Amino acid sequence: MQEKRVSAVITGSGRYIPERVVSNDDFLGAEFYSESGVPIQKETAEVVKTLQKITGIKERRYLADDQVTSDMGYLAAEAALADAGIDRESLDYVIVAHNFGDIRKDNIRVDMCPTLAARIKHTLGIENPYTVAYDLPFGCPGWVQGIIQADYFIKSGDAKAVLVIGAETLSRISDPHDVDSMIFSDGAGAVVLEARTTEQPSGILKHLTRSDTLHHAHLLEMQVSYRPDFGSDALFLKMKGRKLYEYAVKTVPQALKECLDRSGLGLSQIKKVFIHQANEKMDQNILDRLFQLYGDQAPPEGLMPMSISFLGNNSVATIPVLYDLVAKGELGDHRLSAGDYLMFASVGAGMNTNVFIYRIPLD
Repeated sequence: MQEKRVSAVITGSGRYIPERVVSNDDFLGAEFYSESGVPIQKETAEVVKTLQKITGIKERRYLADDQVTSDMGYLAAEAALADAGIDRESLDYVIVAHNFGDIRKDNIRVDMCPTLAARIKHTLGIENPYTVAYDLPFGCPGWVQGIIQADYFIKSGDAKAVLVIGAETLSRISDPHDVDSMIFSDGAGAVVLEARTTEQPSGILKHLTRSDTLHHAHLLEMQVSYRPDFGSDALFLKMKGRKLYEYAVKTVPQALKECLDRSGLGLSQIKKVFIHQANEKMDQNILDRLFQLYGDQAPPEGLMPMSISFLGNNSVATIPVLYDLVAKGELGDHRLSAGDYLMFASVGAGMNTNVFIYRIPLD
């Protein structure tokens, strides 16, 4: 008889996808500038077409004018709690991954006091003072890191149930004169992790995180608009796109392999790879390089579900939203089954890279 163990298991998930759809055609009237402050000479239609070809993004979602990030996080949390069927007062932690706080439509200054976790716990109506609520700013990998922290809490016996939320508003901190503004979007996703006693290894099996700050800390940072006469010193999110791409395709496959090797699993045992939705070509390149590291041919069809084409890049929300879509059978033919091994991975500002291996429980 096998010894039973405590596992950190996902028992519910939820998402909030804003209703406002912004297509690529909505950018045809934009005036784009280069990093040096010079107007881009190419026709805007050509710029838009090129970005779609590179990133795979056709449309994205923006939150309503009267909404902020914590509103979306609350709605995703409510959906996850309902899906899990758990008493919210029994939660030990509420962890909220984000990077820019509650950015208002009419004031894009970062607002993080009180924390978004405190705001969401308040809106959820949780009275329990021992439900600890805190924020986790960790770049786009924040939600994955929140899951890793929740696993530590559960495995140590400190927690029985943890709500992990990823919510972000990128549309309001995007420079309208920067081509990269077409990449960013808004949204929120959440999961409930609970302690479960299982005979088979289940839930979160292994994880790995790395922070490459010495040479890569400023691949994403905040700067003023590329347009010299913008008329404001407001700071917008800026990316060194080419260097970021090079970092990701070099670093992420190695991290995935190291975590997978530590788990003792073979690459062929992974049924789905949930990766941060930053760039369609980049994600495919990462997956291809992972298979090359094992001497394998091209990845099989259907291994890596994608949502970037219709949701864009909403940072910490991309993976939990993607997982929720697949878990509920709402993304094409993608389905999950008991016993499946899953890989979750992200990369972003820091530069940070993280990954965890998860098994859907059999019992």
